[in-house]
Amino acid sequence: MSTHQSAPQSSAAQSETAQSETAQSSPAPAPTGSSTDDWIIDQAGKSNSTFPWDEFDSLWYLEHNYATVRDDDHQIMELIAKFFTAKAPRKGAAGLDVGTGTNLYPMLAMLPFCDQITLREHAASNVRWLESEIASYSRSWDAFWKILSHGRPPYEKIADPRQLVRFTATVEKGSIFHLEQERWDIGTMFFVAESITALRREFVRATRRFIGALKRRAPFAAAFMKRSQGYNVGKIKFPAVAVNEDDIRRCLENITHELTFHQIHTTTPLRDGYEGMILVTGRAGRK
Repeated sequence: MSTHQSAPQSSAAQSETAQSETAQSSPAPAPTGSSTDDWIIDQAGKSNSTFPWDEFDSLWYLEHNYATVRDDDHQIMELIAKFFTAKAPRKGAAGLDVGTGTNLYPMLAMLPFCDQITLREHAASNVRWLESEIASYSRSWDAFWKILSHGRPPYEKIADPRQLVRFTATVEKGSIFHLEQERWDIGTMFFVAESITALRREFVRATRRFIGALKRRAPFAAAFMKRSQGYNVGKIKFPAVAVNEDDIRRCLENITHELTFHQIHTTTPLRDGYEGMILVTGRAGRK
């Protein structure tokens, strides 16, 4: 999710960096959004490809974001579990989590509905962590699963989520800008598109590329740091685009439907330099 300098980061904060995806070579075109994208105006800023994503400190980020369940993550998990329980395919879906980093709860939220889940991650350090973690995820994630599963039959029916993750999840190294289109049945993208670049046009391209990777009517959940000014992971400063709900809506409105926006607030912010979190749920493609 978000990154921070001195204050601990939540799982959401982790995603922000962990999910970072580098724009390798020339990014493939993203699905077209609104007929006029005049609002996409970039000031001076660095592109995604200029940042040292392979030096991302996964263990530092994990410790500062997911050691315990934060109240903002708790709110988000309640909302996405409720949404997927109502809207996800009953079984057998192919799921996608983009920019997973060291945050497993978006993947866990899709687990009851999927036969296969792709964890798409660019940073080499995060890929190594994920490949090790999904073999038998750490006990700290049990608290996250407890929140997702409480009172929800699709989740409660899973006797051993740790074992199911081992057989269901696959780590795939690659950039968000090169996702295959219309491949997946359900998807998540948590604190990624706005947290991998300082350029607004790359934020838009990344967001639309994620939506384009989903089949028409596929349910999705995406979370964003609101007006983030960037974040530190260890000694490295990573970028952000300072987006708000209007920016996200304009990016998504013509390529999705059934959009719902949730403002996520907390009394214990992760760090300075952001104004909360925004969760968006909906379906891919026009209605």
